[in-house]
Amino acid sequence: MMKGVILAGGTGSRMYPLTKVTNKHLLPVYDKPMICYPLQTLIDAGITEIMIVSGRGHAGHFLELLGSGAEYGVHITYEIQEEAGGIAQALGLAELWAGDDSVTVILGDNIFQDSIRDDVSAFTGGARIFLKPVPDPNRFGVAEVKNGRVLSIEEKPQEPKSDLAVTGMYMYDSRVFQIVKTLKPSGRGELEITDVNNEYIRLGEMVHTVLGGHWSDAGTFDSLIRASLLVQQQKKEKMQE
Repeated sequence: MMKGVILAGGTGSRMYPLTKVTNKHLLPVYDKPMICYPLQTLIDAGITEIMIVSGRGHAGHFLELLGSGAEYGVHITYEIQEEAGGIAQALGLAELWAGDDSVTVILGDNIFQDSIRDDVSAFTGGARIFLKPVPDPNRFGVAEVKNGRVLSIEEKPQEPKSDLAVTGMYMYDSRVFQIVKTLKPSGRGELEITDVNNEYIRLGEMVHTVLGGHWSDAGTFDSLIRASLLVQQQKKEKMQE
């Protein structure tokens, strides 16, 4: 079975003072709170068991917005990340809930146009990352891909080996939780998801999908505006179809 995990923690310091009153992932992207977009990506993929990991400050706001998930035809569980310890650390909190199931992990500020339903259906183990060609890869984790295989991922490289950014969506089998436990904090004191991905690459069990549709994160003021305009444009195009 595939379960879904939305990571919506962090302090949102880049979006202060908006994040003084609510969680970053509840800020509006066009006509919906930001977290509704990754949630819909999981729902559209056929995933019905979903966990939201958030920080303590505004955790109740997620519950107020989404409740049990019944309105969306899914079951939502909530977990608290007591302090900012990185994406991998937040994922580790889902271990007991996930059990032996695989997980699709999506960052709460990432908005995807593509459906991942086929990727979920085809997943049998190991890990899968989702890549997107970008004009400024040095801002992201960058994947080196040769002959259809992912050779490495480098975080914000000065000289990127490709233009393929690693987006904030990942699929892992249940071994991911043991891998998280072996990680050492990075220079910024966090457990990094790039280290998880590179371990699967080392094991020879990483595959990838290159996304064709739009992808945006909405973690800064500028990217929040861009994401809103992107959603607005998509809605207009659908209405004209």
